[in-house]
Amino acid sequence: MQNLHRRKRKLKAEINVVPYIDVMLVLLIIFMVTAPLLNLGVDIQLPQSAAKSLQNDKQPILVSVDKDGNLYLTLGGEKREPIEADALVQKVAAFVRQNPQVPVLIGGDERVDYGRVYQAMVLLQQAGVPRVGLMSQPVQEPRGGHGRG
Repeated sequence: MQNLHRRKRKLKAEINVVPYIDVMLVLLIIFMVTAPLLNLGVDIQLPQSAAKSLQNDKQPILVSVDKDGNLYLTLGGEKREPIEADALVQKVAAFVRQNPQVPVLIGGDERVDYGRVYQAMVLLQQAGVPRVGLMSQPVQEPRGGHGRG
């Protein structure tokens, strides 16, 4: 009689994580694309500018002026809310007293009267803000060619 030695196969209990990594990368890309869109909850079209953007670690105070001249305020990354002029001065003044180095930015719709953006700047000055930055979109190159043919 012949002794047959059968080899027992050991099962490898491994979890294949590659599909999970793929799903996580897709979700990461989706969040990276949608995150900037969540920031501008007010429908404003910023004017274009060739100026370089400033880098700062702190969440800025954002004051937005929509095409109808309505004011909106975002403090420290909170949800953007419509606000009246007096309330804007009070809230910004209180926030700036606690966070004196916080950057303050105004985003005015390109269709709004410049006087309304100027009024928002005056309100921020009344709130004790020493410097205000203006938000804009980067200048976009025309599609097609670089020169005229």
